[in-house]
Parts: sequence; structure tokens; C-alpha cells
Amino acid sequence: MTTQLSTLFNFSIPQTFAKAVFNLIGWRVDTLYPPEKKYILVGAHHTSNWDLPLGILFSLASGIKFNFLAKDEAFRWPLGGIMRWLGGVPVNRRAHTNFVDQIAKTFAEREHLIIAITPEGTRKRSEYWKTGFYYIALEAKVPIALGALDYGKKCIGIGKMLIPSGDLEADFEIIRAFYADKKGKFPHQHGEIRPRPQDASPGSPKK
Repeated sequence: MTTQLSTLFNFSIPQTFAKAVFNLIGWRVDTLYPPEKKYILVGAHHTSNWDLPLGILFSLASGIKFNFLAKDEAFRWPLGGIMRWLGGVPVNRRAHTNFVDQIAKTFAEREHLIIAITPEGTRKRSEYWKTGFYYIALEAKVPIALGALDYGKKCIGIGKMLIPSGDLEADFEIIRAFYADKKGKFPHQHGEIRPRPQDASPGSPKK
């Protein structure tokens, strides 16, 4: 079984730097520290390019070392080593293997894995959330950490852990309630926190 890779987030000096930056810009880290070594970390509301650097600073400041998904082409020479160092996990979108199955298998192979996902899939307003994060957690039997970048309160962190029940609509009610008072940088771009109708229907394929 593979242990966590050495990445950008494994060094103490960047942690000190990240905390100093948050203090400088008036933000605070208010987060749960989940005991689980493996989970999906949802980041919302995603409305700005600033979300990424704030997310990286959060990881550095909190010590919660997360990974992200990227197409496997990005891991070829000469960028492969850099992508892995940054925390990238390659995904083969050309394979016949289902995307959800691929990531669930990756979870099974690692002793420690936190994958950060922005279900909105875009900074623009969206009418629904992509549900891949949910089905990955369900199949991999890992919890979902609800993380928020609240520009209104200048606060960032994990606020709730959700064990997916398999009832997509019921679990999305919990997710909606959690994010109801959180504000992205551009609130008018907040999308609907709901699955696509076909994803919520009985027998729908995994996304």
C-alpha cells in the first residue's frame, strides 16, 4: 500500500509563511481536523481565481495535506514531477474504467489520501453540482469533508463531515444547509446546490 507522497505541503517553513499571509490579509483558519486519513474534501463556493491560492494557503497553514485530480497527460515529462509535488493525482479519462472506479481504486491503494474537489466545476454560475465527488466517496467508503471559503467572514476551513448514505437527495439537503450562510467572492455567481435530475434518478449511472 502506498503512503502519502512528499509534496509542497510537507514542509514547516511554508506553514509559517501561510499563517503570516492569512494574518496579513485579515483571514482566519477555522477548521475541523478530521481524524480520518482518507476523505473527499469539497471546496465551495467556487467563484474566483483567488480560491486556488487561498486553498493552497489553507492547506499549508492547517497542515491538512490534500491532493487534486488532473488528466494524466499533465503528468508527462517535463511537468510530471512538478504536478506530483504539488499534490496532483493522475486520472485516465481515455480508459474504459469508470472515472469513479479509478479514484475509488486509488483510495484503496493509499494509506493517506485527501482529494479536494470543486463540484461546481466552474467559477461561473451553474445550475447544478457535478456528483462525481459523492459517488467516489460512496464507492471508496470514505467521508465527505465540507470545506468553505467564506469571503463574507474572511474565514476558511472544514466545517462538517458527511458520511454518504446513498440517498443523494437527502445528503444534498445537508450540504445545502451547510453552505447556506457561506459567501464566495462573487455571491451572484453562486450556483444551485443540487444534483442534475438524471443523477438523482433511480438507476442513474455514476458520474
